[in-house]
Amino acid sequence: MGKTLAEKILSQRAGVDAGAGDIVICGVDLAFVQDTTGPLTLRTFIEGGFKKLANPARTVIFLDHAAPSPSAPLANDHMFLRQFARSYGANVTEVGDGICHQLVAERFANPGEVIVGADSHTVTAGALGAFATGMGSSDIAVAMGLGKTWLRVPESFKIEVSGSFHPMVGAKDLILTLIGRTGADGATYKSLEFCGPSVGRLTMSDRLCIASMAVEAGAKVGLFPSDGVTRTFLESRGRGDRYRPIVADGDAVYERTFPVKLDELEPVVSKPHTVDNVARVRDVRGTKIDQVFIGTCTNGRLEDIALAARIVKGRQRHPAIRFIVGPASRETYLAAMKDGHLRTLVEAGATVTPPGCAACLGLHQGVLGDGEVCLSTANRNFQGRMGNPNAFIYLASAATAAASALAGEIVDPREFQATQVG
Repeated sequence: MGKTLAEKILSQRAGVDAGAGDIVICGVDLAFVQDTTGPLTLRTFIEGGFKKLANPARTVIFLDHAAPSPSAPLANDHMFLRQFARSYGANVTEVGDGICHQLVAERFANPGEVIVGADSHTVTAGALGAFATGMGSSDIAVAMGLGKTWLRVPESFKIEVSGSFHPMVGAKDLILTLIGRTGADGATYKSLEFCGPSVGRLTMSDRLCIASMAVEAGAKVGLFPSDGVTRTFLESRGRGDRYRPIVADGDAVYERTFPVKLDELEPVVSKPHTVDNVARVRDVRGTKIDQVFIGTCTNGRLEDIALAARIVKGRQRHPAIRFIVGPASRETYLAAMKDGHLRTLVEAGATVTPPGCAACLGLHQGVLGDGEVCLSTANRNFQGRMGNPNAFIYLASAATAAASALAGEIVDPREFQATQVG
């Protein structure tokens, strides 16, 4: 019997013939924490009696969620994390380097690897054909100390992609539409595996956006095949030697199949307060907003920033809203600066934050006031997610967010003609 991507990767890393439902113990290729989950994880590591890291070079501490630090207690957490890294030889990515999930893709992840992180959006690296999943702090502490972990091999959902995107419709609209179909818990502990005749048309930026949000359907992992898109990306990162093709077998068994026709998609949003509360933009058009946020591990990449800049070029944000842009990494920031995208956005009235999570989790750089409404390109819109339980968050693509920043209300980005930038 053929194997799904999840079965194939975990079988190879565990050295056994594993199928859905089996328990495997497999090696961990990368273990990481970030600055909100890191202190608990590292204290658990120390209290567990571990004397050294199993693989210091592939243990990474990211300072990204509260960066730069907005308070003395969080600054003290950063001090502790840096000291741990010095003592045990772990890697640290510093304040301003960017979001952990973007940096894992840029610097670390490779096809066929097992990647675990103390952050639910660790699933982002599934875009590169890695079995990447979030775990609790205790599990990550053990993985750091032993270099291995146990996993139940998940059943898989086949997401069969066909057709082509229409202009101003993209990966965020795809994954929000899919989550609207599955429900927020409809894929709990499943592997969402993307395939079909059009999967090769999805760029690495598209794949990272989609994989990032697999967990919002409850999935254990979101996986793309390792193909020519993967090879090109790895070669651009100087990791071409780490490429290897990984595709599901033709006779693999899936629990469910979801066909997704790209040319039938249109701009959508997730309405407060759940990600699966999905509606067409045209059905919520005119909803007043107070803030627009373009960024995060879901839509803070160069392609997102460039698209937003093309939409707002020569125009001004609506005077009643705040327009915040957060590049996902330092590299993204520099590229967007070089290409003129940041200048265009700033001229249009945007505020650009340092590379990092920024307003996404509500610690700083965009906390909402009582009753305020934010249209965000983030991956979550739970009540209180952006720092205030009395505020409201709609999720959308970078195109919808940029167009809405001009209008001061939610609008269809197809109403705006994108112009050339740079």
